[in-house]
Amino acid sequence: MVKRLTELAALVPGARIAGNDAEIKSIERDSRQVQEGTLFVCISGAHVDAHSFIPNAARAGARAVLTERETLDVPAGISVLHVPNLQEALDTIVPYFYNYPARSMRVIGVTGTNGKTTTSYLVRAILRYAGKRVGLIGTIQVMMEDEVFPTANTTPDVIVMQQLLAEMRTRKMDAVVMEVSSHALDQGRVAGIEFDTAVFTNLTQDHLDYHKTMENYAQAKARLFDLVSEAGTKTGKTAVLNADDAASATMRAHTSCPIISYGVENSGDLTAQDADLAQDGMELTIVHGGAEFSRLHIGITGLFNVYNVLAATGAALAEKVPAEDILAALKAFTGVPGRFELVREGQDFSVIVDYAHTPDGMENVLRTARAVTRGRIIVVFGCGGDRDRTKRPIMGRIGAESADIVVLTSDNPRTEDPAAILDEVETGVLPVIGEKPYEKLVDRRTAIFHAVQTARAGDTVVILGKGHENYQILKDGTIHFDDRETAREAIRGL
Repeated sequence: MVKRLTELAALVPGARIAGNDAEIKSIERDSRQVQEGTLFVCISGAHVDAHSFIPNAARAGARAVLTERETLDVPAGISVLHVPNLQEALDTIVPYFYNYPARSMRVIGVTGTNGKTTTSYLVRAILRYAGKRVGLIGTIQVMMEDEVFPTANTTPDVIVMQQLLAEMRTRKMDAVVMEVSSHALDQGRVAGIEFDTAVFTNLTQDHLDYHKTMENYAQAKARLFDLVSEAGTKTGKTAVLNADDAASATMRAHTSCPIISYGVENSGDLTAQDADLAQDGMELTIVHGGAEFSRLHIGITGLFNVYNVLAATGAALAEKVPAEDILAALKAFTGVPGRFELVREGQDFSVIVDYAHTPDGMENVLRTARAVTRGRIIVVFGCGGDRDRTKRPIMGRIGAESADIVVLTSDNPRTEDPAAILDEVETGVLPVIGEKPYEKLVDRRTAIFHAVQTARAGDTVVILGKGHENYQILKDGTIHFDDRETAREAIRGL
């Protein structure tokens, strides 16, 4: 991709150029990624001001910088594109620069508090079974067919997002399945993306440190349904909505394209009946349009996964995948890393690792564990630092009410004191714990070892909060830490 600076400036009302009409070959916000011909984006963040890296960018080959500042001193030969609003300018310029890659693929966006990752992986599996080349952009990783790329956010910023989509277009992906977070929708990270199918999983308490109210949170999610309803270059737009979640009314109000509804308690276009849950999978009957679709066994379990299966089936139907391909792909699906993942080392009790870090997610996992456990439930969990503090006592109460043994421990404390976080979680534990065994062990490794050593035959140890993550974010840096590795080590040491 090559564009002239004047070409980009013409897209933004109020933009002006100081310097020459440079030839732009890439757009970057990280000076370490700058190459010859880069337009360097100067974002003034909470911790770093990119303007201070302009000399580095110039030495690396940048030909221009993008800024909101009225005046700016730059090295000789560097042009400046001044814009009134940097984020609005990026939302317009970046998709244009990469020639709107999302228009070349089917784009399936999945939003909601819980279930985005599993639903996305299910949709990816179904589309691939149907012979499509599929990209995935999500919490765990970015994938282009079987090749894996690391990711930092559930939904990358607009520059990285458009670069990824452009690469997927180059690799001839037919479709991309994308987890779309409320932050991404609110911050314009999905600008310039033409969505074809939008899926809503559910809305429960999370991210109130950012959104402040559940209404704001719901409205941020609803933006995806505004986007999928917009006229674009492609046809066949569909919204897939959870008929059992009250927030679907908000999503529906923002939708003006065909809708596929799904539910378990309420009637929908897709429903599930006679779900039989086991620890290593479940059987259920999917009903579509009032007629039995199929009875099938799938290698994931839990009522929450019944919803995820229905959501993914709805998305696949929206994308015109034949019923036999949907069913065959579901039957072959074995799970997602860190989502109700069983840790097996030949022990006579179960160990489950799950990413659940919201009250609703935690309750769902513990309810499922209870349904498939004949012994005791031992739960290990904490809460992340620098995030919604109001959910801490709520999760404490859920843990104490739902498990037989509670072990509080550090999650990703970030800049907060981990012991202080546990004190806040504990305010929800103490009023309901009664005579149940209860420990507060700040060190996560110690907590997991304690839980495993406490387990007896038939028990289930449930380790919550980090799932697939192989790191822990502390005040003084990030360390390697994987719940699954630690659990295996503890089991082997018995």
